[in-house]
Order: sequence, then structure tokens, then C-alpha cells
Amino acid sequence: MTDLEAAAWGLLDLPERNFVELNPDAQSQQGHTAVVAAGTGLGEAIIAWDGAAHQVIASEGGHTDFSPTNEQEIALLRYLMEKYPEHVSWERLLSGEGLINIYQFLKHINYAQTNPETEQQMTERDPAAVIGEAGVSGSDALCVEALKLFCRLYGSESGNLALKCLPYGGVYLAGGIGAKILPVLQQGEFMRGFLAKGRCRAVLQKLSVKVCTNPEVALLGALSYAKKRLG
Repeated sequence: MTDLEAAAWGLLDLPERNFVELNPDAQSQQGHTAVVAAGTGLGEAIIAWDGAAHQVIASEGGHTDFSPTNEQEIALLRYLMEKYPEHVSWERLLSGEGLINIYQFLKHINYAQTNPETEQQMTERDPAAVIGEAGVSGSDALCVEALKLFCRLYGSESGNLALKCLPYGGVYLAGGIGAKILPVLQQGEFMRGFLAKGRCRAVLQKLSVKVCTNPEVALLGALSYAKKRLG
């Protein structure tokens, strides 16, 4: 069992207080559920519902090809192709490493002046954490835009997975990053990316999209799965 499979099992047992809804138009439905988890990497899974029970289907969806949707994202892809000439996956953008890549891209195109204090902190601490904190607080223009673009891309790939499995039971955002950048996720850029699917927008409009705020969900899921197997 992978850590994301464990997290998926854990999500099923968590109380509602451990989730924050991002879609103001969400309607409660029953069916499959999609899990997208940006953290040290990008995990994706499907929780299939057969009418009586749930089954977790693991995947390596985070390693599928990054698909840009506008001129800025096309420029981002070109930038990343210099760094990863063989394959630019979604994980290269939607992870801790990905947030750093987005920041460096914006710095490369001179989107805004760099903040010396931020740059110094990035040499002393986890650069992704520094970017995330400065983006949430609004103290650094590059970090704010990096987080905004990160959220839109997170929404875009979550929408891609949703179209592939039609998760009427909802979409869960797990992983270590979502809860930490929750204020920015709630500003709407994530949902804009999620719904930007042209004629298929209506398919996604009523789906619940929830951020899991419990950092122990994978451990709880492993315990829950073990109990069910033993039982």
C-alpha cells in the first residue's frame, strides 16, 4: 500500500470538521471520489464506489504530461523543458519542488523584483515553505503570483482527473501543501482552473471539492484498512 492509498482510506472515515469546501455550488451526491495530493510529490487516486462499498484504485497520475492552457503556461512549459528535457510531468509543478520551479520561472521572466529577504530565507530553510508562507501572507510579489499560479494549475489537474472518473462523491485535496495554503486556495483561483474545461464545465460545476486539514490522514487510513482486513 502506498501512502496515498492509505490517505484515501483515511479520508473516508474523517469527520466533516476535517474538511474545507472550495466549491460554493457543490451539491451532495454519491459515487466515485477523486483524490489529488500535492506534497513532496503529486499523488492521485480514485475511490471507486460500487453501490455497496468503496475500493481504492492507486495510480501514477502525477507523472502524466503537463498540459498548458494559455500563453503563460506555454512559456512555463518551455522553461521547464530546459530543465527536464525528456518529460515535464504535473509533479514538476504540483509539489514542493514544483512551487520552487514556478517561482524560479516567474523570476526568470522578471515578473516582479526579487525580495532579498525572501531569497536569503530560501538559502536557510525549505525554499518551498518560504515561498508558500510569503505567498499566503502577501509579503512578496513573486511568491504571491507563484502561489496563485500553483493553485490554478492544481485546480486544472484536479479537473482533469475529475473528467476521467466522474467523481460525483467529490474531489479530495490531501497532501501536505493544501492545508498550508488554504487561504489562497479559497480565493478562487483553484476553482477557476478546475472549471476551465470548456463545454465540459457543466460536468464539474456541482462537484464537491474539499481540502483535508488533518495531517495524520495517511496514518489513520493505514490503521483503518488494517482493522477492516483483520475484521
